[in-house]
Amino acid sequence: MNTIHPSAIIEDGAKIGEGCEIGPFCIVGAEVVLGDRVVLKSHVVVTGDTEIGDDTVVFSFSVLGEIPQDLKFKGEKCRTVIGKRNRIREHVTVNAGTEGGGGITRIGDDGLFMAGCHIAHDAQIGDRVIVVNSAAVAGHCVLEDDVIIGGLSGIHQWVRIGRGAIIGAVTMVTNDVIPYGLVQASRGELDGLNLVGLKRRGVSRADITALRAAFQMLAQGEGTFSERARRLGEENDSEYVQEIVAFITGQSDRHFLTPGG
Repeated sequence: MNTIHPSAIIEDGAKIGEGCEIGPFCIVGAEVVLGDRVVLKSHVVVTGDTEIGDDTVVFSFSVLGEIPQDLKFKGEKCRTVIGKRNRIREHVTVNAGTEGGGGITRIGDDGLFMAGCHIAHDAQIGDRVIVVNSAAVAGHCVLEDDVIIGGLSGIHQWVRIGRGAIIGAVTMVTNDVIPYGLVQASRGELDGLNLVGLKRRGVSRADITALRAAFQMLAQGEGTFSERARRLGEENDSEYVQEIVAFITGQSDRHFLTPGG
């Protein structure tokens, strides 16, 4: 059974799952689909062609599925898809996709999006991602699983951040970040590995040692960054190292944050 406050506006056509709670002064648009047990605390706006997965909780004054902040947007049909068990805190904004970016903004499962953060059009966000207070993820970005974005940070449009990477607070990231990387400084520098995150996920000591050695080779080896990555792939069989190699060599025409810059 759903609990819907009398002041909430549920437009005709909206699909509400079982056991949902919709608080005071919320607005749910006609094309919205809420999964089971979704909670909208109060003053939440969910609009556009937007789907929110089971057990997600959205806190006050968040706006999900609104049109993108992109001057190229001309009213084309686009979507927002948010997965299961996310926690979306106060004043978070998630914009729908654009035709030029694939038409969909997507957030995976089990994420935490803290107060005031922004997820822009066509962003692709993986599972278990944490975006801390007032951070902004620009259009067309890709954040793979288990990424953490520190507070007040900015991720430039089209940037990819590999699985398990962490971005320190008050950091501007303008180039791609390798999986498990640690980036910090006002203009982001690749400063090491996210060792805390690796240990929390139970990664073996042998794999962490291999990642340390790989980072040193990427930082100090001979040749270009891409050449070092390819050589690393030939010399190390750790699945975590191979993931970094694939991330770099799979799109070698892109710019990456490299150690020390």
